[in-house]
Amino acid sequence: MKSVVVTGVSTGIGHGATKVLIAKGFHVFGSVRKQEDADRLQKEFGDKFTPLVFDVTDEAAIRAAAAQVRAALKGETLAGLVNNAGIAVSGPLLEVDPADFRTQMEVNLTGPLLVTQAFAPLLGADKSLKGKPGRIVNISSVGGIRAMPFIGPYAASKFALEGFSEALRRELMLFGIDVIVIGPGPVKTAIWDKAEDIDIARYGNSPYLPILEKFQKVFIEQGREGLPAETLGRLIHKALTVPKPRVRYAAVKGRLAEKIMMAVASKRTLDKVIARMLGLKPQ
Repeated sequence: MKSVVVTGVSTGIGHGATKVLIAKGFHVFGSVRKQEDADRLQKEFGDKFTPLVFDVTDEAAIRAAAAQVRAALKGETLAGLVNNAGIAVSGPLLEVDPADFRTQMEVNLTGPLLVTQAFAPLLGADKSLKGKPGRIVNISSVGGIRAMPFIGPYAASKFALEGFSEALRRELMLFGIDVIVIGPGPVKTAIWDKAEDIDIARYGNSPYLPILEKFQKVFIEQGREGLPAETLGRLIHKALTVPKPRVRYAAVKGRLAEKIMMAVASKRTLDKVIARMLGLKPQ
């Protein structure tokens, strides 16, 4: 049975990917931060799932998890690593807390680096292991190629992850390990219910406040109409298994006209469209 490591599986894309991959015959080693989530998922998925308890910013815990997976594989290679775990920090870049910005980068960018360094030997960088080299799937975002206002920290982390992935893909050619990026748009998860409760009162004296209120409403509505997590799970399975995967897959729901406009319109044109939609014109 082929095995895959997926980070951030307690909810959302990670949970959807775990569900699909197990159904397709994989054994999933899934990372969570809390033991109660590990116990819940172990009960849900049974013996085809092994929880790994670590935070993607905790290098020692990640290394311990990699040792656990190595022992379980008994000399075989890992078929895949899915760097999915991440957070989203929002707010105007002129006013966002620098500590929050650093945390955004630490989780979404340094985290995949630490996880990749720990598990790359099991994917085939360690030539003593038996089996074909595995693949790495990095979960980016539509925000990794197009940045909307007020999610600048998140977009910056995902733009950086795209560059990280491209360099990594070329470096890992030496070991036959491929790297694929998946860039989804909004995905229908419980996170949008939590987003509704985000307190933007800290921006009470900001000129952005009325625009932030409008943006939050639009953003949450789009999220609740997003793609099911299992759809992303099926795309992750495809990226891990097709003979010749693309270097990047997009997964964006929306009308064809909107997709065409986003693809062909100039940056300045999109600036004007976004400004009109949110009320970002100078007063």
